[in-house]
Amino acid sequence: MSDLMKVSSNPHVRSKTDTGSIMLTVVIALLPAAGFGIYNFGLDALILILVTVASTVLTEFLFEKICKRKVTIGDYSAVVTGLLLAMNLPVSAPWWIGVAGGVFAILVVKMLFGGLGQNFMNPALGGRCFLLISFTSIMTNFDCDAYAGATPLASLKSGEAVNILDMVIGRTAGTIGETSMIAIVIGACILILMGIIDLRIPGSYIVSFVLFISIFGGHGLDWAYISAHLAGGGLMLGAFFMATDYVTRPITKNGQYLFGILLGILTGIFRIFGPSSEGVSYAIIIGNLLVPLIEKITLPTAFGKGGARA
Repeated sequence: MSDLMKVSSNPHVRSKTDTGSIMLTVVIALLPAAGFGIYNFGLDALILILVTVASTVLTEFLFEKICKRKVTIGDYSAVVTGLLLAMNLPVSAPWWIGVAGGVFAILVVKMLFGGLGQNFMNPALGGRCFLLISFTSIMTNFDCDAYAGATPLASLKSGEAVNILDMVIGRTAGTIGETSMIAIVIGACILILMGIIDLRIPGSYIVSFVLFISIFGGHGLDWAYISAHLAGGGLMLGAFFMATDYVTRPITKNGQYLFGILLGILTGIFRIFGPSSEGVSYAIIIGNLLVPLIEKITLPTAFGKGGARA
């Protein structure tokens, strides 16, 4: 009871669920997709995941030790960042790519802005975008022992036929954790059932994206085309695991709907009109930057203020 009576700065949320338990649940929810990635791509995927997670945890630990701060690696947030970053890497990437991305995600995006709760964008996506800009050829090379050639989304963009069943199951080229729609949805169901996330952001994200590509994609309501877009790339992983990040999403309910709609439109713009077949990472990063504005315009009017005068 004494813990619940403590007074701190806003937001004033009182719950026995702590950050560590939330992050551990997210780690568990990511395991189906990560496990399928290891099955799909082999031992190299496991090594890249372990190296990337180790780099994020070690970076956070060393920074806090050097700066004489409380060590917070026990809250598993660095593990979540490392795991999400690794799942957004191609299995062909060398181990040092995971280290470089992990260090950037924790040191630059998270710790230099004050640590967990102060970062203005999702650290894992910040790390991935840094790698995409700095090492484009490595980050867009999806050739490996299991698969060669373009990803399904790249094939779809060029007008080629794709196997939607293989995309749903995950038997395709892509990043380690984004290929299996089934595995990602299983993890998402875990988060929803445990009350970690709800469907406001993922639902509005996916629905607005479907509407956008139906109008501007040139295929109308072609469900095969729509299904390929939903199952391909990082849309499902981004919608359920990164767009819903507590720190970088809006806190207002209407803001979360608006945030999801914005992400759907941006992803559609990048995929349909952009040079790349993807766009989820950049859409979420841009959305993160606009969160303060979204919250400002969707903040409810305080009781007793703003009402019409008699």
